[in-house]
Order: sequence, then C-alpha cells, then structure tokens
Amino acid sequence: MELKSDKFGPEYLVEVNDAKTGMRGFLVIDNTVLGPGKGGIRMMPNVTMEEVFALARTMTWKNALAGLPFGGAKAGIAFDPKGKSKEEKKKIVQAFSRALKPFAPKYYIAAPDMNTGEEEMQWFVETNGNWRSATGKPANLCMEVFPKGKGEKGSVAERHCGIPHEFGSTGFGVAHATKVAAHHAGLDIKNVTVAIQGFGNVGEFTAKYLIEMGAKVVATSDASGAVYNKSGFSFEDLVSCKREKGTVCRIDVSSEKISHDKLFELPVDILIPAAIPDAITEKNYKNVKAKIIVEAANVPIPHGIEEKLYRNGVLVVPDIIANAGGVISSYAEYRGYNPKDMFRMVKSKIVKNTKIVLENSKNNKTSPRNAAMKIAKERISVQKLCHPK
Repeated sequence: MELKSDKFGPEYLVEVNDAKTGMRGFLVIDNTVLGPGKGGIRMMPNVTMEEVFALARTMTWKNALAGLPFGGAKAGIAFDPKGKSKEEKKKIVQAFSRALKPFAPKYYIAAPDMNTGEEEMQWFVETNGNWRSATGKPANLCMEVFPKGKGEKGSVAERHCGIPHEFGSTGFGVAHATKVAAHHAGLDIKNVTVAIQGFGNVGEFTAKYLIEMGAKVVATSDASGAVYNKSGFSFEDLVSCKREKGTVCRIDVSSEKISHDKLFELPVDILIPAAIPDAITEKNYKNVKAKIIVEAANVPIPHGIEEKLYRNGVLVVPDIIANAGGVISSYAEYRGYNPKDMFRMVKSKIVKNTKIVLENSKNNKTSPRNAAMKIAKERISVQKLCHPK
C-alpha cells in the first residue's frame, strides 16, 4: 500500500539499523492523541514500513474503540527467525530495543505479534530498562510499585507482574463479541453452530470459551486442513489431538476432513476467521452461508467485501472490535492488574463496545465497520479538541 498521511497521522516513521547484528527494523507511531502508541512487534523477513503503517493505523482505531488511553503504533523487525538460534534472535531483539529507547515507553509501548511472544518482550524490557516499555511479558516478570511514593508514610509496595498473551485474552474477547452478535441477531448462543478457521492461540481460546458458553463448534482448521463434525467437537478432544498429533485434522472422532475453502461454505450460524488476512474475498464471499461473521484475525475480509456481505444480510463484527481483547489485556498489565481483573475488564469492554457498534449500525442503516470507524474518529477528534498538544 502507499503510505499517505492525513489529519490522524502518522506522527513518527522510524527506520533503525544495527551494523553489528544486522538488525533492521521499523516503528510507526501513528497517533498519540489518546496516549502513547500501542502495538506489537512482528518479526518477518519481508516486513516493510508500509505494512507496519497499515497495522499502526488499525491500532489507532482499535484502541480508540476499546476506550483505552493508548494511541496507535506498530513495529516490525526484518528478520527470519526460522532456523536461527535463540541467542541470534535475542541479539536482534536487544538491538531493536536499544534503538527504540528514545521512544519507549513515552511514545511507544511494545507487545507480542507474529514470531514474538512473552520471552521476546522480556528481552525488550530488560534491554530498555523500563518495565512499562512492553506488555505481554512473562507472568513471573514482576516489579514492585509504591502508589504513594517509595519511602512515604503509609506507602505499601504492590507487586505488578506480566500478563502473557498466551493466557488467551484475545480469544476470550472474541467469544464475548460473538455472544453479543448472536443475541443482536436473535440467536441464543447455546443453540448456535460455529465454524472457526484457524486453531492457533486465538482460534483455540475462542473455541474454548464458546464451547463453555454452550455453543456447538462443528468445524475448525489448521495448516494441515480442516475438519467438520455436525455433532460438534469437545474442546478437550481438539486440544489433545493438536498436542499429541500436531494437527486437529487427525482427531479420532466421527469427523469429516474437508478443504480450507469448504469450511467457509458450511451451513453454520456463525463463521469466525481466526487465522490469516484476506480469507474471505471476491472469489468466495458469495458461498458464505453463515448469518454472522466475527473477525478474530486482523483484516480477514477486505473492507469492500465486508460491505457486500452487509448488503447480502450477513452481520460482520469487524476485527477492530472483536479481537481487541489482546490490547485490553495489555492495558490491564500496564496498570498492574492481575489476570482475574484483566479478564473482567476484557469482558466488560468487549461486550459494551460490541453492543454500541451493532446498535449504531442498525439505527443508522450502515455496516458495523462504518459505525465503528465513525465512533473511533469522533473519540480521537474530541480528545484532540479538548486537550490540544
């Protein structure tokens, strides 16, 4: 995509290089009207500034919609971790963290993304020297905080620890967005059938929480293919198969192996793309039979196709609402909350914001994404007007 600026940003476009390690990376801080830019670090050999900018802009909208005091940002390291040692990867992350010290955490707060996780966030924080320079850290990486000031009378230390994304906050949020969407469409979550494309961290936890709510997950997939069972899968069977056999496609129950494409055409109530961008396109959107699509992945449907689905009567809950559980979890960690309080916050914000967007969509006769974008832009514009820099 072409990198174009507008009244929302970007504020900073940063390219960094380190001759010693060969590290090359990018940071885009798109908008800090609501607070420091928040967004993950992806590690891919072909990552570009343009890609990072597009993701940073998405974070601007997502954080505004979630009602968080964060702006939008994203970072990328042009490095292929496949076949590399842990030490090689660590040196690259450390070099990137050193290069971003002028920005983190005042203007940018890092988080996990593609090929980075809690361990990489620990390396980033330890190199930066500030516990708040990244979220998604290991649960055993803690610091003592004195709310009244260290040494002040009556001051008691609080222990703040990391909340890794491996806890499943994004999938938890997707499940609650799905429940709200089902109710909005006049469906009882306990009577719906669901197909989930992808059984990585987000897809797995989405399945877990939907099944706990009473929904019937009848299909899922991974890199090896897809499986379908009209009677539904148990979460335990799916997870044990993935752990023991490396794929959900070898599950030992009465299931049918189907193609990735077929999963999108199943006669289910709810379809949840939770894996890759552009999963539903011009080529296959007319074959979708689901009444509701909840976008657990980032940009699983081009915006133009979302509009066509909306005109066809399909309710699409956009990614910037549905998968905001991860960044809400990041805010909880940033504030020093424990995992229990984090999950409570994710549920509260996801349920509230999904309801607002879907009601606005219905009342204004516009797609949920258009309704969501209007809300996000208004929140940023009002904040900028009331508190100009």
